Amino acid sequence: MKLEDARRVVLTGLGVLSPNAHGVEEFEEALRAGRSGIRANPELTNLGFACQVAGLPDNLDGLRDSYFDSVTQLGMDRYTVLGCIAALDCWRDAGLTVDPDIPDWDTSIVFGSGIGGLETSGKVLVPMTDAGRVRRMGSVVPERVMASAASARIAGLVGAGGQVTSNSSACSTSTESLLLGYWAIREGRAQRVLAGGCEGDSPYIWAGFDAMRVLSRNFNDRPAEASRPLSATANGFVPAAGAGAVMLESLASARDRGARIYAEVAGGAVNCGGQRNGGTMTAGNPEGVQRCIQAAMRSACVAPAQIDLISGHLTATQGDRVEVRNWRRALCLPDGRFPLLNAPKSLLGHALGAAGAMECVACILQLRGHFVHPSLNCEDLHPEIAWCDPFIPRTCVERELRVVAKASFGFGDVNSCILFRKFNT
Repeated sequence: MKLEDARRVVLTGLGVLSPNAHGVEEFEEALRAGRSGIRANPELTNLGFACQVAGLPDNLDGLRDSYFDSVTQLGMDRYTVLGCIAALDCWRDAGLTVDPDIPDWDTSIVFGSGIGGLETSGKVLVPMTDAGRVRRMGSVVPERVMASAASARIAGLVGAGGQVTSNSSACSTSTESLLLGYWAIREGRAQRVLAGGCEGDSPYIWAGFDAMRVLSRNFNDRPAEASRPLSATANGFVPAAGAGAVMLESLASARDRGARIYAEVAGGAVNCGGQRNGGTMTAGNPEGVQRCIQAAMRSACVAPAQIDLISGHLTATQGDRVEVRNWRRALCLPDGRFPLLNAPKSLLGHALGAAGAMECVACILQLRGHFVHPSLNCEDLHPEIAWCDPFIPRTCVERELRVVAKASFGFGDVNSCILFRKFNT
């Protein structure tokens, strides 16, 4: 085995359960078609939310019943259900099998969430505790609400014997999870890492954001138009739920078992702006963002001009124009040579801790499929970013891609950026 092959990290499996699709083939079709997963949500209307639309995967209850028996479901919050479905799909897509007796000692799991099991907390734990009904609560609540619920459940389903952990870094969570897996393989601590993130579809998760007035509220009668990254008429993000999963694997391991390879991780970086120089709990320090992007390029040995596509964080808030400005300054390219830029949240909404993983799956599919998915609802670009209009496709573009950059930014002034490269032997 070549040492180089042991340290190169490739992508051998994908799983996704998003607001506009379930499964890799359907997700790629939805991306190419620019199909929105945003729909009216009567529950939010009944609860008096200003935002009454959301990005919700279809038929989650039916999927849950088809994937898990009733006993297993008892120990799963809805966010864990989402994560486990995507993870199992990814495992199978990677061509792996499950041994009922022997752990897979070569596989680790890093699977995170930004918020976690608030559905169980809101509907079971808190009400029953406050009502003095603790003894009637049952024994499965801890495994539904513990911070590592998703990764622990996935480990049992696939028999992972390496490190099993959950990370949480707000909206940067699942892009960070892929990088944690990448570094584990590079350091020789795992042959494979199933990495990703999940977030549930609970009003308890979204209520605080509605109170902050950062959710979309002006397009409740036109749900497909509600998520408007880059737009002058953007008025907040659309809450969403979902999960994405990626199998990271050393090139040596992938070759040994004859695995299909989607793409390669070129490199990446994470950092924090320290909540200084304009950075706060809810806003990024521009220098921190730019340093993260530049560190990711150095890690990948990629020059700015080699990046063909940026998959932006782009939430449809006032942060969009700041993000574009940060990319412009970090890359230091002439405006006429800026990479293509798309906004996956225009199709999916913002699934918080799951957003990065679903969007990384989208990046990998675009890289493999030689296309750039459209961004919706940004015909009226914000005037401050009008200069990049030529680089924002509104319809699907067929394009040979070599390097795709994905960045995610989160509350706490935390940043992550990962670069994917077309795989070449």
